[in-house]
Amino acid sequence: MRMSINVQILVGAGAGVALGVLLGALPADAALRVQGLYVASLVGGLFIALLKMVLVPLVFSSIVVGIAGLRKQQNMQRVWVTTLLFYLLTLVIAVVLGLMAANIFRPGADMQVEMFADAMAAFEAKRLPFPEFLTQFVTGLFQNPFASLAQGAIVPLVVFALILGVALVQGGERYAMINRLMEELLDLSLKLVGWVMVLAPYGVAALLARLIATQDVALLGTMLTFVLVVLGTTLFHGVVVLPGLLWLIARVSPLALWRGGRESLITAFATSSSAATMPITLRVVEKNFGVRPATAGFVVPVGTTMNMDGTALYEAAAALFIANLVGIELSLGQQVVVCFMSMLAAVGAPGIPSAGMVTMAMVLQSVGLPVEAIAILLPIDRLLDAVRTTVNVEGDIVGSIVVEALNPPTADATAVAQQQTLPTRT
Repeated sequence: MRMSINVQILVGAGAGVALGVLLGALPADAALRVQGLYVASLVGGLFIALLKMVLVPLVFSSIVVGIAGLRKQQNMQRVWVTTLLFYLLTLVIAVVLGLMAANIFRPGADMQVEMFADAMAAFEAKRLPFPEFLTQFVTGLFQNPFASLAQGAIVPLVVFALILGVALVQGGERYAMINRLMEELLDLSLKLVGWVMVLAPYGVAALLARLIATQDVALLGTMLTFVLVVLGTTLFHGVVVLPGLLWLIARVSPLALWRGGRESLITAFATSSSAATMPITLRVVEKNFGVRPATAGFVVPVGTTMNMDGTALYEAAAALFIANLVGIELSLGQQVVVCFMSMLAAVGAPGIPSAGMVTMAMVLQSVGLPVEAIAILLPIDRLLDAVRTTVNVEGDIVGSIVVEALNPPTADATAVAQQQTLPTRT
């Protein structure tokens, strides 16, 4: 019997880990290592490129169709409020966890910054004051939609899709043909996702092999406390907090969450990109958890853009870690500022690998910490990025199920859905 895609991805992940250990044990100039890393980079890059190829039309069509479907069911406002409140709740919990763990274990308090002097001298941080960041973020929400489509800019694309979806509904039958075109585009995008997923086991194996083979283990050892604090706190949020909220609200068990969502979670860990994983997340929540396409098409893209629990937790803990390294004791008020800025930075961070490094400078500057200290985090960021991205994607899955549970379809909407014949999605 042919293995399911979930089993294939698990096998690919195991093979990737084994291959990464093997390549990492070889000398840096060994021909086998060089060629192996090249092939892994090529295959992994191809997999991510294919996912990003279908990302833009999928995001655009899913938001438009999702908004239109929710307005037809006369519950868009409630879904909006439920989604944003739930994402805000989990974001606050994540940041508070990061700050608490950093205060309790105080990573970096017994280390010397001088050991990273070379790395800090070679690293040129991009300084972005908060007013400038806020201005760029707000103005960046509204861009030429054709430029956003061409550049793959997700945030302005989401905003334009939201506005277009509401306009289509307000126009009623006058724009029925355009609405139908968006539905067809969504179905076509999902079919393309199904084709791309054929390469998922190979892409995951290649990405994991390259990650493990190139990780600087020696430097990880010198920062073991910080790594363990961040990993432990992030995993606590992903293993206890999010599944706990899911069980309390939707009565879905943690095992059911991980079993049904493992395809998306493993891909998130391998790619470190919630944006690249979004097509798979959409497919998972609809197919494995029974979330309506209208709800999933709204909650998942919004979550990919705004729901960054792992990133916010990491940036809050990293700010206190750097403060310990440079001998600065942050007051309670300054930690509140770090909390707020971490949430804002997480919302503004794009769903791409190591996006948190871009907004980390804003968090540090908000409390007077040296931006150059970001160089300390660079050697370990790839591993931590993989874990926090997995938690980000898990939050999107949990959010979709929770919003669906809190906003069940009305009797009228159910009757209408039963009368309509929708295209089959694969």
